[in-house]
Amino acid sequence: MTKYFAVHAKNPQLRLLQQTARILAEGGIAAIPTDSCYALACHLDDKPAVDRIRRLRKIDERHQLSLLCRDLSEIAAYARVDNVAYRMLRQATPGPYTFILEATREVPRRLSHPSRKTIGIRVPDHVVALQLLHALGQPLIGSSLLLPGDALPLNDVEEIRDRLDGELDVVLDAGGCGVETTTVIDLSAPVPTVVRVGRGRLEPLGLA
Repeated sequence: MTKYFAVHAKNPQLRLLQQTARILAEGGIAAIPTDSCYALACHLDDKPAVDRIRRLRKIDERHQLSLLCRDLSEIAAYARVDNVAYRMLRQATPGPYTFILEATREVPRRLSHPSRKTIGIRVPDHVVALQLLHALGQPLIGSSLLLPGDALPLNDVEEIRDRLDGELDVVLDAGGCGVETTTVIDLSAPVPTVVRVGRGRLEPLGLA
């Protein structure tokens, strides 16, 4: 049965975030607001939960999911960041960007994916998402709440209820948060490459 928690978008109730963190720690999956769109999220170390997200979105292991982190210091545990990448990350995070980086050895071990060489990482600029990450105490695996056949991610909680009730364990309802996915930038090679243009603007990063 899906739980629905109405949280304040700017000052979310800590007890609701803690309840959500416990549900995720016990293997649940959630729909959470971010600075780009609602996202499906689960515990980093829970492969069955990751598999549930892939089934809902009908995507296979070739589709890379993202790691939602609290800040730059947390990124360093999961990705190798050189000086060029660090400057861009510092400028763009938190924000609606996903950066593809060379993964550390921690990533294949934690994701049960022996061949994973890169990882998509982002720091969302949304109070609810960030405070949930702090309540959990570690990153989340995330994916845009974009269902098969849809052109845009789901943004209305009533529509999420209509289409996914019983499929999710918890929904954090902070109102609408947008329908654009993140801008994806590959920093795993010497020259940054724009993989997808989304909500994050390229001009401030010198990539337009």
